Amino acid sequence: MSHKSIPGSPPVKHTQSGQNLPSARGIRRACSKELYRTAKRLKVYVSPKRMKQAEEYYYGKVITNLLWIGENRDNRKKLCEWWNTDVSAEIAAMWEVDVEPLKDAFQHAFGGYRL
Repeated sequence: MSHKSIPGSPPVKHTQSGQNLPSARGIRRACSKELYRTAKRLKVYVSPKRMKQAEEYYYGKVITNLLWIGENRDNRKKLCEWWNTDVSAEIAAMWEVDVEPLKDAFQHAFGGYRL
């Protein structure tokens, strides 16, 4: 069945629910890259076991808040504030680092945004 648009009206767009949300694999990869870059900027060694543990924790937090993160995907300031509030303390404990340098390193790794 073909859809014809009425002259002067916008074209018909077919959308799928969740079209703007990334895949689980994409989210996992993004979390992994962000944490790797954060550790690199901290200039500390994070063992593979601790890195994996932090990735799983961060991934879980992102999945839990996926709709909010999707709505705010273009607002790096809000996303950094969320990370600082909801994620940083737990990862700092896992990596045995101070939370303030971790927050700063994440902000640099996340795209250079400064609060």
